[in-house]
Amino acid sequence: MTDAATKSHGAELPRSRASRIIPVLSRYAPLVCLVLLIIVFTGLTDGRFLKPLNLFNVMLQISIVGLIGVGMTFVILTAGIDLSVGSLVAVAGLAAALIAKGSAASSFSLDAAEAAGYGWFSAMIGALAVGLIGGAIQGVSITKLKVPPFVVTLGGLSVFRGMALMISGSGPISGFDDAYRWWGQGRIGPEWFRVPIPVIIFLGVAAIAFVVLRYTRYGRQVYAVGGNREAARLAGVNVERVRLSLYVIIGFLSGLAGFVLSARLNSAEAVAGMGYELNVIAAVVIGGTSLFGGVGTILGTVIGSILIGVLNNGLVLMNINPYVQQITIGLILVAVVAFDQFAKSRRLK
Repeated sequence: MTDAATKSHGAELPRSRASRIIPVLSRYAPLVCLVLLIIVFTGLTDGRFLKPLNLFNVMLQISIVGLIGVGMTFVILTAGIDLSVGSLVAVAGLAAALIAKGSAASSFSLDAAEAAGYGWFSAMIGALAVGLIGGAIQGVSITKLKVPPFVVTLGGLSVFRGMALMISGSGPISGFDDAYRWWGQGRIGPEWFRVPIPVIIFLGVAAIAFVVLRYTRYGRQVYAVGGNREAARLAGVNVERVRLSLYVIIGFLSGLAGFVLSARLNSAEAVAGMGYELNVIAAVVIGGTSLFGGVGTILGTVIGSILIGVLNNGLVLMNINPYVQQITIGLILVAVVAFDQFAKSRRLK
């Protein structure tokens, strides 16, 4: 073997090894990071982190973001984006609150006896309807009017927040009955293992979405549109209908999140959901869903949501400045997207 051939063979070996390691890292990195964070915070907090009450608090804290994150996974899988989710959560929550109270006359009262409205079921339906309509309007604007998703949902962020301020009169709507509050504050299970209702809703929705994406024709179409839109169209997929449905899905889940959040806080207000956009997108992307489309799973989003919750909770237990949490999440998001771009360039080579 000549020197040139030896050098060529030696160069190809590490390159091929790297090409095998990078996909494995991009697939399992979120889970590995989650396990490492749990180990680190358990050691730094003298075991307080692993107490069942704290673990349930972590899951409760991320349940709303995770619920919206499930819908965002569908959108990002097709290289789309939705920046309006936090504002839509606020509008849906206020709609549910107004229906539950019956009118705006007792909006500022914390007395549940004054919540003589139409009950929690009608309130939930109202919140879901608001979410569906908001998502559908944005989906039509994107697919029929050909406006980029970033522009449409950025406009939606402002429009929905303005609507929330108009509906609420810049004040909260508070004081719901026990049946309404159960959806945000209730727990199920024995005394030693009482699981919060929002956590059950989040994991239930995630399980349904997992089955849809993994085992149904619609799920395969979502991945096809995200992988190569033109190839999907030539294969007979109605690309625009699939894309429209994604924004309806995330609108629906934003409406559900708005209802659950108002029940959990026993209050709905115009500032609800503010800043959720960053946390939701971060959870999805950190969980391994590519911003460039075609790659990602619901399980990864669940892990990404839990990872953010663990990170925030651990920093709180360590008495770290809360502003550091946002800085940390932002830095992690940039690092993950940079790695995703690097991994994609390696695959192309």
